[in-house]
Parts: sequence; structure tokens; C-alpha cells
Amino acid sequence: MSGQVAKKADVTQQALHFEIVGVDQNARLGRISTAHGVVETPAFMPVGTLATVKSLAPHEVAETGARMILANTYHLWLRPGADCIASLGGVQKFMAWPHAVLTDSGGYQVYSLAKLRKISDDGVSFRSHLSGELKFLTPEIALHVQGRLGSDIAMVLDECPPANAARPLIETAMRRTTAWAKRSLDVPDVPGQARFGIVQGGTHLDLRSAHLDEIAAMPFAGLALGGFSVGEPPEKMHELLDQLAFRMPQERPRYLMGVGTPKDLLMGVMAGIDMFDCVLPTRNGRNGQAFTSHGPLNLKNARHREDSSPIDACCECSVCHTFSRAYVRHLFHAHEMLGPRLISQHNLHFYGALMAGARRAIATRAYGRYVQDTLARLEGPN
Repeated sequence: MSGQVAKKADVTQQALHFEIVGVDQNARLGRISTAHGVVETPAFMPVGTLATVKSLAPHEVAETGARMILANTYHLWLRPGADCIASLGGVQKFMAWPHAVLTDSGGYQVYSLAKLRKISDDGVSFRSHLSGELKFLTPEIALHVQGRLGSDIAMVLDECPPANAARPLIETAMRRTTAWAKRSLDVPDVPGQARFGIVQGGTHLDLRSAHLDEIAAMPFAGLALGGFSVGEPPEKMHELLDQLAFRMPQERPRYLMGVGTPKDLLMGVMAGIDMFDCVLPTRNGRNGQAFTSHGPLNLKNARHREDSSPIDACCECSVCHTFSRAYVRHLFHAHEMLGPRLISQHNLHFYGALMAGARRAIATRAYGRYVQDTLARLEGPN
């Protein structure tokens, strides 16, 4: 490793401190210290794509236990613009969120906006979904934008192929992701901002393992597994996590991107994952589905019309302490915006409580029993 790269590794690591304070087999209890506070792991990060967790105020998100959220580089680059956010003090001050923020690189848009982009080894050409303007995203631009946003963790640009992509296409995406990661190392560090590398490889264990070795050899502060939950069966993802996560560097945070259901989180933690993000709690909440200790619940159903019970009798959130299922159902059928807000808040609290329970179980070396008991409730009658 060259002196230049070693120096970059030192600077990057100083922007984020990670320590493991307990283990239970592969499950890890940890603590990530950032410029905007400490995040206890395993942790779930609510998704705040446009510098907002949809429908919720920052203090409501914090009340769910979240201490880091995810914001979207691509979308904030297009609107209102990185320079605008920088002039207003950075993304935390812009959105009045005093805690940590992770920004993705825009790489997922390479996958999700397939009709609007063209990929080359140089970068990705996008047609803005807002104006049709042609934009060009490179590893260097992705980090420059994230530097202007001022997030605590910046993700390097990657290419995320669909789960059913042919093996040669996945290998091309891996090669590109590796090359882009190397280019990212030459971009000057931003004080207070750490960088994570991303591992691809589809559902092929040999490709995943090889790419993990390549990305882990680079001096990133943390590593992420990308390209999961993009169409593959959940069981296949769980199988691969069991064989991959424990091989990720012990001393760095491990992040599973864009995942997932409560079961996915539990299985991910068991495999050794520290960080998660997903739109499910808020997206499903806006559509009337609540996550509960006894599985998902559709609160728009007629059976809740006169139901005076809370969304989840086992939940300690303010929504469950205040409102009935009947009232929340009424809000949805009356097209009142409070309905989606309340379920979104409850769902994020549920996810936060799920991770808090995992941390307590790891601390007492009872994580296996915690998973067994929690899944038995989640998969039982509601």
C-alpha cells in the first residue's frame, strides 16, 4: 500500500470510530461515533431520500430511536442542489436533524432508473426525471456532491445489477465498481466525513467472495453489501449473508443496503451485519400497513372499524398509547394525512424497538432465543 493511500486511510478512519462492545456468535453489539453523535449498532436507518423522512418531523423520527438516517445523493443533487444545501450549513442543518446522516452515492438510481441512464466505465449519464436535463455522474462527482452535503458517511459510486442479470453482466458491474472505488480513493477527504465501499456480485457466492476481498483491501472506513433485495428470493439472500457477513473485516462497520423486512433484519444481524436501511416502514405505513409484534396488519380492513385496541398492544410508541385501530382506519378512509403519519411513526418505532431488542439480546448472549421467539410471534396469527 502506498504512503498516499495509507494517509487517506488514516484520515478516513478518523472521521468515524467504530468499536465492538459485545458479540454473540456472529451477531455484534457495536458503537459508531460520528461528528453528529453516537449510533448504537445493530441499527436501522430510516430513509430520508429528499432530506425528509416522508410525513414525519425530525423530532418524531428521533423519538423512534433512530440516530442516523439515509439521504439520497442523486435526488438532492438535482433538487435543491448540493451548493444550495452547503450554503445553508449542510444537510443536517438544512433539515433540522441534529444526528448522523449517511448519503448513498446515486448508484441505486443506476439500477432503478434504467430507462433514463447509460453506463460506461467513465460514469453514468442520466436524464433528470424532473427536467429531462442530461447529467453525468462519476465516482468523483458523487463524492464531491456528498462532500457539499456534509453527511457523516458517504457511499462510493457502484453499479447495482438486477438479481436476475446474466453472470457476465454481474462480472462487468463488479469490475466497474472496483475501478470506481479505486478512483474514489484519489478524491480528497472531507473533514468529518467517512467513506464506505460497496460489494457486488449478485447471488453468486464465488463472485461475492471475490469482490469482498477486492473492496476489503481498500482503506474504506466501512463496507456495504449492495445489490440485495432487488428481486432475489429472501431465502437466497439469507443464505448468502450467512456465508459472507462474518468474512467482512471485523474492525469496520458492516452495512446491508436497502434491506428489509423485520425477518431480514433479524437474520442479517445473526449473520454479522451492523447497519440497515429500507423504505418499507414508511412506504407501507403510507399505504395502511402496520408492522406489529404479531406480524403485518392492514388497518384499512373493515374488521378494524369499531376496534378500540391500539395498533400493537405490545408497543410503547406514543401512537399506540393514544389512538385506536378504529380511529387510524377512519383517517385513511377519510383521506386524512394524519393516518399515514401515525402508521409511519409507529412502524419506525417498531423497527427501532426490534433493533434495541437485538442489542439487549446480544449483550446477554441470548440473541438466538430472541430471534426464535420474535419470529414465532411475527409469523403467528394476528
